[in-house]
Order: sequence, then C-alpha cells, then structure tokens
Amino acid sequence: MTKAQSPLHALLEIPFRVESIAPTDAPDGSDAVWHSYVISQGTNSITGMRAGSRAEVAMLLDEMVDRLNERCGKQLAKLKK
Repeated sequence: MTKAQSPLHALLEIPFRVESIAPTDAPDGSDAVWHSYVISQGTNSITGMRAGSRAEVAMLLDEMVDRLNERCGKQLAKLKK
C-alpha cells in the first residue's frame, strides 16, 4: 500500500463540518445559555458543549472547523511528498 492509498490519506481528504448545534441545559445549572454540538469527519465525530447564543457558538465552531481542516490539509500535503 502506498502513502497515497493509506487509510490516513483517505481520512485526511474528508473535511470536518459542523453536523449539529442544539440548545442544552447548562452543565453547572446556571442561567447561562448553552448549546451542544457535533462536528463530524466521515464516521468520526467530536461532541461538546459551549456557552453563548446560537450565533456565537456557530461562529466559534466555524473557526474550529476551519483550523481542523487547515491542519488536515498540512498533513495531507506532507503525505503527498
């Protein structure tokens, strides 16, 4: 199996994306607004919670996904060398 055909190479070509954002109860029982989220990459997923309005959480998640995809792009470029 060549580097270009490795499972890691195939996975790195699948971009991360925000799968869902949903209101949820605050983990500490406070009155703050919290949202749970799922970020996916193929069959892999990252789940978590963030405080803030839906718009604030969406903006933060978009930035996180951009950084994750940038890191994957760098790793993919190394594999292609």
